[in-house]
Amino acid sequence: MSLLKANSIFNEKFGSYFLLFLIISLFCIFSVRLWYLQVYKANFFSQKAQDNLQRRQLIYAPRGLFLDRHGELLAVNEPSYSLAIIREDCPDIEATLEQISRWTQMPADQVHDEFKRGKGMVRSFENQIIASNLSFDTLTRVETESPYWPGVKIVIQPRRRYLQGEVLSHVLGYVARASEDELTRDPELRLGDNVGKQGLELSMERILRGQKGLRKMEVDASGRVLHQEVLDYPVPGNNIQLSIDLGIQQKAFDLMDGKSGSVIVIDADSGQVLALVSAPGYDNNEFVFGISHEKWQNILSNPHHPLQNRSIQSTYPPGSVFKLVMAGLAHIQPDIRAADRIFCSGSVALGNRVFRCWKGHGWVDMKKSLVESCDSYYYQLGDRLGVDRISEFAVGSGFGRSTGIDLPHERSGLIPTRDWKRQRFNDGWRGGDNFNLAIGQGFILVTPLQVARFVAAIANGGSLYKPSLLLDEKKVDPVQLPWSESSRNFVYQAMIETVEGERGTARRLYTDGVIVGGKTGTSQVVGLMPQHLEDDPEAVDYWLRHHGWMAAFARNNDRTYSIVALVEHGGSGSRAAGPVVRDLLDYLFDESHPHQ
Repeated sequence: MSLLKANSIFNEKFGSYFLLFLIISLFCIFSVRLWYLQVYKANFFSQKAQDNLQRRQLIYAPRGLFLDRHGELLAVNEPSYSLAIIREDCPDIEATLEQISRWTQMPADQVHDEFKRGKGMVRSFENQIIASNLSFDTLTRVETESPYWPGVKIVIQPRRRYLQGEVLSHVLGYVARASEDELTRDPELRLGDNVGKQGLELSMERILRGQKGLRKMEVDASGRVLHQEVLDYPVPGNNIQLSIDLGIQQKAFDLMDGKSGSVIVIDADSGQVLALVSAPGYDNNEFVFGISHEKWQNILSNPHHPLQNRSIQSTYPPGSVFKLVMAGLAHIQPDIRAADRIFCSGSVALGNRVFRCWKGHGWVDMKKSLVESCDSYYYQLGDRLGVDRISEFAVGSGFGRSTGIDLPHERSGLIPTRDWKRQRFNDGWRGGDNFNLAIGQGFILVTPLQVARFVAAIANGGSLYKPSLLLDEKKVDPVQLPWSESSRNFVYQAMIETVEGERGTARRLYTDGVIVGGKTGTSQVVGLMPQHLEDDPEAVDYWLRHHGWMAAFARNNDRTYSIVALVEHGGSGSRAAGPVVRDLLDYLFDESHPHQ
């Protein structure tokens, strides 16, 4: 009995101690938890409590404006109204999304997709934008019915408007809603923000964007605003004044109506771009809040590719414009004299191949070869100089590399070399390749901006400047042409004679009281059959016609311009691009226009 009684007493004491231990443990746990909530997390829960009474809302910063060199507005901001929801205040989100679909006429699936896309990017008590750019009718209806839909808010956002539309579309580009990738990469962006997508809007994004402000609001249980206070005022983005002259830009754009190609005007002495036109253009206003599917398909199916910035993104054989480079190189060779003559019978044979000139020029020296654009002279010159010397000199003259202009996606073109051809085609460089390269055909490719920069250097004393689109930038990153002063002056004078001489190919550019030099160029798209070489260009299928170049400089008093026009499938340079440059010269030297 004593043993059983002892066991019973032990069990009773153990149970009591265990119960006491359990009570103490629970007390400790609750005490620690209470300390954690009341002390350690006090600030957190205090902020959560404040969030139930106070909310913070971002204030959009106005985007910087674009102006031309004379202060004319090019891109401005206008108020735009967007529809947002605050999830925390929506008693029935699904019903609210359906109602937004009815208000905006957006498909219900699209509304739900917008909601899902932004849900993880916006806190439940912040505005989550569902639809942007509301029409006045939609805005009126939402304002009338929104009191019956808790959590629905009208948000005012700045909307970009491009006052000239197509005229400057490739220079300015456009803004559009930031993508998920952009939102992830840039912590300053918020759902519904617009960012630069093309042109200067993209390359100058950080300068233009500005800094958002912050507003504190006191709300009641239903989310109605009782009081608000601005904590941080928004900082507008910086305005950007361009070197572009809107009058010249508009004139050049009008001259390219119905054509595809590029027109560029540069102040040769400073490197500033006064006009940069790519035709056809596109209406960049269509992209600000999302272009319609129908319009997007029309752009994509347009065979003239209006989104392509031909001035910097399209490359072409330079044709006879490249003869300027060839003459500059030949003139500095000790074994080649400008007075040396060759006889042009209209063709040159190389093995069993015949390379044609556009006509028989008779006896030709270096100056006449430029003035009358004799191919035969340059076939033989290319054979003497060879690809190694030509390629090195062409790169030094600004080709085969980007110009550095502040626009995205610029292409560098192509100056072929022996190694390039071997790697590209697994074939060696041949004599016929020298012939083609010497007249700007074959593998060589350049952009219109490279040609305009090169011609500016011939006119300004030999300085290749980075083409600048900003008014306060001049003579940026100068690089000297690898020419002697005498070779540059020789080519300069030959270009003037090409305009003023009786047989010059750019005679149509002659302008009283103005020193004008020019060079025509015709770059082959395909090789025409011999029986079609004399056909009228209009009789040839449009897509088989040659591209036409006209490269010129013009000097009067303290103004010197480099002007380049490229007309795709226009036929000869004189016929297609010449009239464009001719009319631009008249405009540039019309004293009634406030140029520069």
